[in-house]
Amino acid sequence: MVMHLKKPKLFVLILTALFLVGYVGKATQILLPMDQEQKNHLKAYGLAYWALTKSVEVEWLLNYRGGCFMMAQNIAIENECVIRGVSYTVLSEAQAQSIRNEMAGPEVNQDVMKLEKPPKIAVYSPKEKRPWDDAVTLVMTYAEIPYDVVFDEELLSDKLPKYDWLHLHHEDFTGQYGKFYAAYHNFPWYQQQVRTYEAVAQKFGFQKVSQMKLAVVKKIREFVSGGGFLFAMCSATDTYDIALAADGLDICASIYDGDGADPRASSKLNFNNTFAFRNFRLVDDPMQYEYSDIDNQVYERPGMREATDYFQLFQFSAKWDPIPTMLTQNHETSIKAFMGQTTAFKSKMIKSDVVVMGENKAINESKYIHGNFGKGTWTFYGGHDPEDYEHRVGEEPTDLNLHPNSPGYRLILNNILFPAAKKKKQKT
Repeated sequence: MVMHLKKPKLFVLILTALFLVGYVGKATQILLPMDQEQKNHLKAYGLAYWALTKSVEVEWLLNYRGGCFMMAQNIAIENECVIRGVSYTVLSEAQAQSIRNEMAGPEVNQDVMKLEKPPKIAVYSPKEKRPWDDAVTLVMTYAEIPYDVVFDEELLSDKLPKYDWLHLHHEDFTGQYGKFYAAYHNFPWYQQQVRTYEAVAQKFGFQKVSQMKLAVVKKIREFVSGGGFLFAMCSATDTYDIALAADGLDICASIYDGDGADPRASSKLNFNNTFAFRNFRLVDDPMQYEYSDIDNQVYERPGMREATDYFQLFQFSAKWDPIPTMLTQNHETSIKAFMGQTTAFKSKMIKSDVVVMGENKAINESKYIHGNFGKGTWTFYGGHDPEDYEHRVGEEPTDLNLHPNSPGYRLILNNILFPAAKKKKQKT
């Protein structure tokens, strides 16, 4: 489009104003505090993600005031902060550089991690509604971080490689339908789940749902090996590894697949196949709401109740271990624990090369663990909902408007943002 400028003086003024706006953007920075001064920690992550979608480089200040975010100041970002209720401070470039210089000191356990581009996110979840929620989709929706929903058909059709980050939550990869049979096999949602899973298995040529789920697990393993980022919570953590360890074995009772399980399956598990766990045994009883002895069950957690149940985050070297450092950024180091079908992992059953990032040493359980596989990484977080201690099937979803500063939910959002980090800065 050709513009006919009849007022050259006005044109010069407009150019000057645009230049000054650009100059101000370069000369000043916006700092999102992530310590106790932040009004809404969860939406601050969404603001950082939004800035990345606008090609604004974001600096993640590791171990600085709870893991602050800093980016070039402009009016649009300030407006978003106001709209989303996110606390921010405008710094001069000299002030920002002073912070960077301070963090660069060899004796200071801090570092600047530059975030490059927003990761493309997939959530592994069934299309039909289930009588429970998903903490990750809850917090991404609240933080206004976009994601796509994928499930067995998409993964078996090789749609996963187009994503950077995959979340698994409250899924059973063993083919036992969550071991809900005893309590819910007469419920319509359970019966519909069985029909749906069996139909998809037949569509892709599998005789059993357990065989289909194992194929899905292997697709996810390929995704991670190729450089993908995997995050799992609740029963998706241990059932993922159980499916890998039981490759080639029948571990499903007849009520699940029409024939009996191998009675010696526990002694035949191959722990070389697993990401995180070893030396575990399966729970053979199809009526028991538990898959294996990986999970620290209620009776194995003596004296634990909501008021006293906490786990501790470890602190890592920001300069030499940037990935676990990013994953543990928080304004609290003592985090409220929460239960789930898989609440936490027995520390003795975790492989020696796994990084434990959060644990309750008093009862020998790990809550938050991480590892590498091929070119990618995986992170497992035990429990169902960080702000609902004993979330039960059929309960209402958590209202995150009541928990904008949740340290437990912050750990989830750390996982969503860390794939945006520039690869050259990752030293692990």
